[in-house]
Amino acid sequence: MKKFRFLSIVAILTICLFQSCKDDGGTSAIELEEGAVVNLEKVFSETNEGFIDLIRVGQGENPEIRFTVELAAGNPVTTDIVGAYQTVSGETYFTVLFPNASLPGEFSMTVDDIVAAFAELERTNIAVGDNLSLSARFTMEDGRVLDLIDPVDGSNNTGTNIQANTPIYDVRIEYPVSCPSDLTGTYLVITTADGCCGVPSIANSEAMVTVTADGGGIYTLSDMAAGAYDALFCGAFGICGTVAAASGQITDVCGDLSGSTPDCCGGTVQVSGTVNPDGSWSMDISSDFMSGTQIWVKQ
Repeated sequence: MKKFRFLSIVAILTICLFQSCKDDGGTSAIELEEGAVVNLEKVFSETNEGFIDLIRVGQGENPEIRFTVELAAGNPVTTDIVGAYQTVSGETYFTVLFPNASLPGEFSMTVDDIVAAFAELERTNIAVGDNLSLSARFTMEDGRVLDLIDPVDGSNNTGTNIQANTPIYDVRIEYPVSCPSDLTGTYLVITTADGCCGVPSIANSEAMVTVTADGGGIYTLSDMAAGAYDALFCGAFGICGTVAAASGQITDVCGDLSGSTPDCCGGTVQVSGTVNPDGSWSMDISSDFMSGTQIWVKQ
């Protein structure tokens, strides 16, 4: 059977409301194909943390992931829960995990289940940076098969990012291979940096930043630049306080930190670094307007 891609969120959502042919008011007719959308959500608990724990895998344990799936729109004949396993080295493996799934429903898989589902995968090959993506494949009444994940490269097969346009739906969830992470708290950040435009450099400038957990090793920083913009540009250009601050997300992958966010002035703040044995962070920070180093110390 031929596989069809959704071309846009308009096609996905509108087709659930109209017939297969709609007059556009002129002499032509617009052919519309019926589609469907699922909504997936992770189920969290003390043993289901929203990622695949590499440390537990390495210790011979069999950690589990758990999630729910419901049909959000459309009337497919069958819905398969599918997975794309993308390795850090660039390979993509695709398979049907739960054929003809009964929805709504809650599903779970252990690491051993995941390895068994993907013929190319072995337990010893699971590595930091690998990622398991889950979504759906629909079979429609007319025989069409619609994949929400591209079976070849694991990319979104919806044309337009549904989640950006309809945040009530999560048509795809991801389980990265990572390590336990607990970076939540308030940090004193000490920055040494050079700025653009002739402003004086700063050394050991201090600021307080709040770090909030978003799950799966992802954190929101109340100010990605950690006061560096304020210290560099407040006196010269009036970029001070909340104007200078730009919240953003970082990802902790077994102690390696990285992230980026738009800044106040049309550029992008990028950070990367590591979590030190004492719990502090050593970070490099750069943007179109400055670069420097930081030490983050939990208070």
